[in-house]
Amino acid sequence: MFPNKGKVFPKTGKVLPDPGEGADRHAIYAATIAKALREEFSGARNATKTVMRWTGASERTVKNWFAGSNGPAGEHLLELLRHSDVVFHALVNVAGRKKAITAAKLVALSETLTNALRLVDDRA
Repeated sequence: MFPNKGKVFPKTGKVLPDPGEGADRHAIYAATIAKALREEFSGARNATKTVMRWTGASERTVKNWFAGSNGPAGEHLLELLRHSDVVFHALVNVAGRKKAITAAKLVALSETLTNALRLVDDRA
């Protein structure tokens, strides 16, 4: 009946994605997270347990992040970003959004200056 069943793509439908394209992005993402975590903890003995506490992830999962074989997803990534400025800055840089970091630094600087001026006014 259908001699080529399973061997021929239908003429309609979507084009299959290039498998290498997503793999490259995944590797870059995992390597960026690993580098940032290693920089954040610079060989600290309790690094894995600290990240486990921050994210709620298992020990094996966190070790994979440090090794760069996988990167965090979803809620684990949000918790990492919440706790680690190094991870936040690394991801923003990889995303090509360096201006966002500058804006965040300006807001923090503005708050610091405002607090300093309040202290000066209180003493005057």
